[in-house]
Order: sequence, then structure tokens, then C-alpha cells
Amino acid sequence: MIPKIKEFTIGNNLYNALKVALSAVIPVFVCSYLGHLEVGITIALGAFFTFPSDTPSNLKHKINGLLATIIIITIVNIIINVTYPYPLLFYPIFTVLVFGLSMLSVYGHRATMVAFSSLMILCISFAHIHSGLGILIHSGLLLSGGLFYFLISILFYYINPHRYTELQIVECINLTSKYLKLRGDLWELHSDRKEITRKQLLLQVELNTIHENLREVLVRNRTDYGSSSQNRKMLLALMSLVEIMELAISTSFDHNKLHQKFDDYPKVLITYQNLAYTLAKNLKSLSKKIKKRKRFIQKNTLTEKLFAFEFAIADYKSNLRENEDSEGVHMLTTMLHYAEKQVEKIKTLENAYTSTVKLKDLNGREKEIEKLAITPYYPISTLTENFSFSSLEFRHSLRITTTLMIGLVIGKVLPFENVYWILLTIVVIMRPGYGLTKERTFNRFIGTLIGAIIGFAILSIEPSRSILIVLTIVFMIMGLTYNPSNYKIGSAYITVYVIFLFAVLHPSDGNIIMYRVLDTLVGAILAILANHFFWPYWESLNTNENIKNSIEANRNYLLQISILYNEKKGITENYRWARNQSFIEIGNLMASFQRTLQEPKSKQVYLQQVYKFSVINNAMLSAAASLGTFIQSHKTTKASASFNTVFDKIIKNLDQSILLLQDENIDTAIEMDDQTNESFNELKKIREKELSEGADTNSESFMNKMREAQLVLEQLIWLTNLSENILKTTKSLLKSQE
Repeated sequence: MIPKIKEFTIGNNLYNALKVALSAVIPVFVCSYLGHLEVGITIALGAFFTFPSDTPSNLKHKINGLLATIIIITIVNIIINVTYPYPLLFYPIFTVLVFGLSMLSVYGHRATMVAFSSLMILCISFAHIHSGLGILIHSGLLLSGGLFYFLISILFYYINPHRYTELQIVECINLTSKYLKLRGDLWELHSDRKEITRKQLLLQVELNTIHENLREVLVRNRTDYGSSSQNRKMLLALMSLVEIMELAISTSFDHNKLHQKFDDYPKVLITYQNLAYTLAKNLKSLSKKIKKRKRFIQKNTLTEKLFAFEFAIADYKSNLRENEDSEGVHMLTTMLHYAEKQVEKIKTLENAYTSTVKLKDLNGREKEIEKLAITPYYPISTLTENFSFSSLEFRHSLRITTTLMIGLVIGKVLPFENVYWILLTIVVIMRPGYGLTKERTFNRFIGTLIGAIIGFAILSIEPSRSILIVLTIVFMIMGLTYNPSNYKIGSAYITVYVIFLFAVLHPSDGNIIMYRVLDTLVGAILAILANHFFWPYWESLNTNENIKNSIEANRNYLLQISILYNEKKGITENYRWARNQSFIEIGNLMASFQRTLQEPKSKQVYLQQVYKFSVINNAMLSAAASLGTFIQSHKTTKASASFNTVFDKIIKNLDQSILLLQDENIDTAIEMDDQTNESFNELKKIREKELSEGADTNSESFMNKMREAQLVLEQLIWLTNLSENILKTTKSLLKSQE
């Protein structure tokens, strides 16, 4: 119980809940003391509805986002109050306003939350329609509430500016630990490798999101590189975590082949698995210490496990006769090299939290991450390009506009007590995707029922007004804390908070909560029906585009690898960008698969094909990253004509798949032409050629050439097979869509 309480108190959600609680409670208490409770409540509403747009970011973007929200919600409230008495004017403006605010989501997460805050204040405006000077007074109070929350938020930022970033790094380390643990699980002889691969792909989706969040916060604070040790520490941690993941993805092993080869000597595989588990264990231990802000003490367990693996390899070699099973030795050596690099990167991560990080420790790598961070940009063309039914945001904007209009009409025609609760429920529940809307509808309704039962049970014992006020504040904080992570529990707490709030403000009106439950039910039903029948956006509508984007990203990455191998000019900005996009697009494809699983069974078309493409494209990314990593870290020989011939064949297969998915009519006969076959044969003879020239087979130069020849050949064969598989699967997908 105590660990769970600690987990709750150090989380970022409680931190945010305290901000909005202070911003809402202080005005209410001060104004109540002065005899103007209604004024305090209006100011609190301004703070409460500014809060959703307070997304984590650097200070500049936080300020801009909050000020934009405060201005917009004030203007929206004025427009609704001014036009409401004139139906012919109000309904067209209401429609345009809702649609326009919803379309802001095309500009990303921050803009989406600004739109959400604005839609919430639009709905709550119907609770009390004002006229004349009252409109300006009410809007002014909302503005002051927003500005008060703004000041509280900035104050909290300066009190603890790095807490969100720390917790994101903790989560990133924890997820990376789970990923490495799954890699260890793959070494079990009879492990379910398909299920493990699926879990790894899901983790990659989460990690991609966190990496982008951290880039947004850390890289934008560029001026802090030289002045803030804490910022440098977190930046080094981010770079290390990205490198750990890239190294893990770029190094894959044929587990079945390894088990067959070392059946008679399982010690090496068991020793390696223990090392893999220790990598994960050390990361998990580090994440716990950072989260609790306790000192992390480095242990030598990684080094010990690494030495144990080296000894196991040496023991294996000593039991071999001369020239026996050199392939097995090479496979073990590859595993050792991966482990050494991974241990090195994990130790760099640990050093960031055991010693002072200086600017020179970053080695200029912060500039690499800075180039990958997406600069916020809000061109009008982004908005106009999304005015199409192919746009998810456009469909959602039409849907929520229509649903809110229906909810408003129902509330006016039928004898509903609080029509704004119907509208609020629609805005809170409705999401662009069907699956998330359905899930939130269920959780909202169940949470409301549970909260109502708890609230009325407590009211039945007739607590004093003072106790009710304290409970109201407590349940508000609990609701805001749990809402982001567990919507069902959060809804239950918020329902109890609302019950107690009405009990304090309207102690004689016992039916008001029953009306809220009814309004919530109506809003939830409207939201789920609208997502099913009003311009629904099923994931299958965008299947081809998502698949095309992932193939295109891998194609671009492979092209950069070819340039790197041929020109020997080192890593370029284009190479880094292409590599990063490959990770992002494959994550997007897997996320699409997950959303498809939440949709009705009848709409889960092409489900298996999407998953197959996710697996194949991830395998291609792994093979490409393996080749790219090797070229970066080794002095390689000149790229042969045979290499380029085979590589061109791989790119051609991917280009054909992309053209097919773009509805281009092309001849896609899959065949291995004579030139490609000859190139493979030539590559296979590299080792024989070196030997025939009398090279010293024991020299380091010879061994490096052999290692390069074998790795390049293996990856080219694997990439060729994968590219052909992608082309065949593309044709199969398109045939099923006819």
C-alpha cells in the first residue's frame, strides 16, 4: 500500500491536478469570504477550462499555448452570449465556430488541446446566458481565471521545471528495459516468438512517442545546454536511450539456427540470455532511483555478465578442432560485439546520473537530435489541405459539429434540466477514432454510475457543510489526477466531486445529480452513434496510405545507406532524418493496427495484412539499421558493382510496391534476373578470392574483410527476400481489395 501511495504522490498527474485545484479553489474561497461566491465560481471555471491546454513543453511554447487558449475561450464565450438570443444568427455561427475549433487539431497535440478547452467553454456558456454588460463582466471573469491559472502554472514550472521531463525519461527507461527483457525471452527454446515480436512492436510505438516528447522539451531549451547541468544530464540520457533502442533493433539473431548449432553446448546461449536479462534489470533499477530521486550506485553486474559470456565463448572455442565450425564462432562474436556496445551505452546512461555531465560529454550529438525535432509551424496550407473527406480531422470536425447541434436541439425540445451537460459529455467523449470513443463512452458511463453510488452513499449520512467542502476539493484533485491515466476511475471521482459541489451550492435540490446521470447517458449515446454513422473514419480507409508510408520510409533509409557505403563521407543530416522517419512510420503502422482492433469486427478488414506489413517492415528496418550501423562503426571496403546491382533490385521491389499502393498501373512480375543472380554469386565468392590471393587468414585486416563480406552478404540476401515479400504481400492486399 505504501509503495502505491508513493507512486501516486510523485507522479506528474497529481502535480498537474494541484495546479488546477489551487487555481480554482483560491478564487472561490476568497470571493466567498467577500460575499461574491458566484464571481469566484466563474473565475474558477476560467482556470479549470484553461488547464487542458497546459501540455508539457518548454517555457516559450507553454506561455504561447496558454495565452492563446485564454484569448480564444474569452472570445468564444462572448460570441455565444451575444448571438444566442437570435436563432437565425446563432445556429450558423455556432456551426462554424465548432467546426473551425475542431479543425485546429490538424496542427498537432497542443492545438488539439487548445480546441478542446475552447469547445468545453463553448458548452458551459449555455449554463448561464448573459446579456448587455453582463456578457463583458462574465467573459472578463473567465479571462481573469485563465490568467490566474497561467500565473500558477508558470510558478509551478519554476518551482520544479524538470519534473515532467524526468518522469518521461523514467518511463522511457522502463519501456526500454521491457524491450530488452523481451529480447532475452526470445532465447527460450520454445518461446512464442510471434507474441514476443508483437509486444516489441507495441513498445516501439510507445517509445517513439516518448522520444518525440523529450525532443520537443529538451532540444527546444537549446540555451540551457551550457548553463544547466540538469538539462545536459537529461539530454545525454535521451541520446543514450535512443542509441540503445536503435542498437537493439539493428541487431537481430536467428534464434532457431543458434539453438540448433549450440544444442550440444547450451552454456553460451544461457550465459548470453543472463546477460540480456541483466541489461534490462539494470535499466529498471535506474528508472526506479530516478523516479524516487535517490542516488543511483553503479554495480559491476554488467561487466561480470559480459566477462562470463566471453569466457563461455573462449571455452567453446577451446573445445573445437582447428578450422571447425568457424561460422559458430562468428555468430558468437557478433553477439559479443552487440553486448559490448549495449553495455557501453547503458553505462553512459548510468554515468549521466552518477556524475556531473559537462558540455563536452555530449560530443556535439545534441545537434543531431535537434535536427530531428519537429519545429512547430502553423501554415494556413495545412488547414486547407485537410478540407477533404480523406482527412481524419475533417471527418471528425463534421461529426462533432453535427452531434453537438443534435444534442443542443434535443436539450431544447425535450425537458432536459441541463443541456450543457449533454454537450460537455459529447466533447469529452468523442474522439476521431471509433475505438477510443467507444472505450471512453463505456468508461465514462460506468465511472459516472460508480461515482453517483458513492456520492449518494456519503450524502446519506448527512455530513456537515465543512466536511463536504473538504471532500469536494479532495475528490476534484483525485479525479484530475486519475483522469489522464484511468478514465473510468477519474470519471468516478469527478462525479463524486460534482455531487458534493451541487450539494454545497444547492443543498435543497436532490434531483440535480439524477439529471446529470441522464444527461451523461444521452451525450454518451449520441457520441457513440455519431462515430458509427456520421462520416466514420475506419482505419481500413487509410490502410494503403499507412503501408505506403512505412515502405517509403524504409526505401529512403536504404538509399541513404547505399550512399553512405559508396561515398564513405560519414553520417549526413539526410541519413539521420531518413533513419528517424523509418522508426516513426513503422510505429504509426503498428498504431493503426492497434486502433483497428478496437473497431467493430465487421470493419476489421485487412487486419492480418496490416500486421504482416508491420512485421516485415520492422524486419527490414532491423536489417537496414544493422547494415548502416556496421558501415558507420567500421572501415569498409569499396562498394562493388555486385553490391549496387543487388541493392538496386531491393529498391526496385520497394518502388514497385509504392507505385501499386498509389494505384499506378505497372508490370510487377517478380523475378530474379541473371544479373542479380550473378551479383549474388560474386558476393559469395569474396572469401574464396581473398584466400586464393594468399592473404594472411589470421591477420586482423583479413578478419575485418571477412566479417564485412559475411555481414553485407547476409543482410543483402535478407533485404532482397524481405523486399520480394513486401511486393508479393502488396499484390495480395490489392487483390483482396478488388
